[in-house]
Amino acid sequence: MPDGTFRNPKGSPMRGQARLKTAAPFFLEMLRMGRRKVEIPENHVVPRDLATRALKTHVEDGGDFITWLGHASFLIRIGGLTVLTDPYLTSYAGPAGLGPRRYVKCGVPMSALPPVDLLVVSHNHYDHLDERALARLPGKDRMTVAVPLRLGGFFRERGFANVVELDWHESHDIAGVTATALPVVHWSRRSGFDTNRTLWAGFALKSATHHLFFGGDSGYGPVFSEIGEEYGPFDTALLGIGAYEPRVMMKASHATPEEAVQMGRDLRAKRVVGMHWGTVLLTVEPPFEPPERFRAAAADAGYPAADAWIMAIGESRPLTGWPSNA
Repeated sequence: MPDGTFRNPKGSPMRGQARLKTAAPFFLEMLRMGRRKVEIPENHVVPRDLATRALKTHVEDGGDFITWLGHASFLIRIGGLTVLTDPYLTSYAGPAGLGPRRYVKCGVPMSALPPVDLLVVSHNHYDHLDERALARLPGKDRMTVAVPLRLGGFFRERGFANVVELDWHESHDIAGVTATALPVVHWSRRSGFDTNRTLWAGFALKSATHHLFFGGDSGYGPVFSEIGEEYGPFDTALLGIGAYEPRVMMKASHATPEEAVQMGRDLRAKRVVGMHWGTVLLTVEPPFEPPERFRAAAADAGYPAADAWIMAIGESRPLTGWPSNA
């Protein structure tokens, strides 16, 4: 844009259309929810000792796998490369102990994470870019960091030596894996004065044997069918299914579970994995509604149950050899 800001792909829903009569009750409700204790269903979280042992086993086995750490944070092994996505790993989605607080801890302790080869960050919102977690992350001199345009300085200032900024459709190769930044429907802001000054993106990770899409944070738009046509098919798509109500406020930022399934179909993804839910209260829908709607929508769209994953926080699963691909 002429003012130095970025904008969403053509045909995306527009932000900023909510009126005060919608926005004011939303923010009041979020203040109340911030003080509410969340009842966590059985099997939503893998006990940390079990999660840590399972992760270690997958690392030692050497095959491709994913571990859900919560929200949009995954540890991914693909083509022998260890990838960490959107590291929101400590308590608060905000600066200096402010903002929404996680009601579920990171799936495994940060100290139990294996060395990271590639850190992928989709945008600069606090629930995707956790400065306190970055400060504790070892290996800043060796790992590669892949970020959208203008976000590189944030990491260089914090001691990361190998930072790659990517525009949409640009790629970077590392150890036989190609990381490609792809357009999604969202926005960026770290303070009150930098709205859309840095780019946002999803990422494709492609090895010789697996093609994975990491959606970061996104609303739904025609860009997903464009990505599917140009880059698909994908073996696995990690897609946000939470933080979608009220729709008039969230439509241009977050997909509903049904829209996430449609994203998967548009991307020509064989397997869809729900993320961006079950970790922190950001919006007003019931916190454990998204997986029910996601499973139902996936079934309606023709995905077998084995190809529509709802993982537990801390759970690890192989990316190959799972029942649908056995």
